[in-house]
Amino acid sequence: MTALLRVDNLHAGYGKVEVLHGVSLAVAEGRMVAIVGPNGAGKTTLLSAIMGLLPRIGGHVLYCGQPAGSTEALVASGAVLVPERRALFADMSVEDNLHLGAYARRRLGIRDAPTAMREVFTIFPRLEERRHQLAGTLSGGERQMLALGRALMARPRLLLLDEPSLGLAPLIVQAIFRVLSELRANGLSILLVEQNVRAALQVADYGYVLEMGGVAMEGPATDLARDQRVIASYLGQRR
Repeated sequence: MTALLRVDNLHAGYGKVEVLHGVSLAVAEGRMVAIVGPNGAGKTTLLSAIMGLLPRIGGHVLYCGQPAGSTEALVASGAVLVPERRALFADMSVEDNLHLGAYARRRLGIRDAPTAMREVFTIFPRLEERRHQLAGTLSGGERQMLALGRALMARPRLLLLDEPSLGLAPLIVQAIFRVLSELRANGLSILLVEQNVRAALQVADYGYVLEMGGVAMEGPATDLARDQRVIASYLGQRR
């Protein structure tokens, strides 16, 4: 299938410290790809470099077949990042946080925020119940729902998620991953960075194992979930 996002031999880091050493990956249209691996492997750095939040020292990032531009240009063309810390505006209401997600489309003259918000409330009814509540007063699970809902307000073509299960109770994690599966089934392309290897490989189509800034393994998610090295290193069991 045609790659919506292609990363070729990407090198990136912080200052003189190179964190990514020649990472290559692809996300096909309408597919969910998981990036898994231990802390410090470079997963967050990879998302930041793809989105232009970090300088790319070497290699290429192609989005829709074209060299990826600035963060603003990527967002305007449908690539949206949900960061690990969610980056909500705590002193603003749920509804106002959602409206901010539609800002880039509004700048382009697209006035579909009311429709998008109804769709978000259909996916996350709890957000509609809390629509006038300050974001800073929400539970951890509700904050993750809001961060994801705000991203969906942008009507993304590609959704990049950094550790969506971080700090959440198991039942909430299940609910979030169920939503991601439904979004993927409806045609949304997703690049998922996740430490919960089991959950990520259960919902993804394809996976990459990132270790020490490089791709150590890759393959269909179901194959990785059965791989003895993955089982021993990340799934806490041996066969």
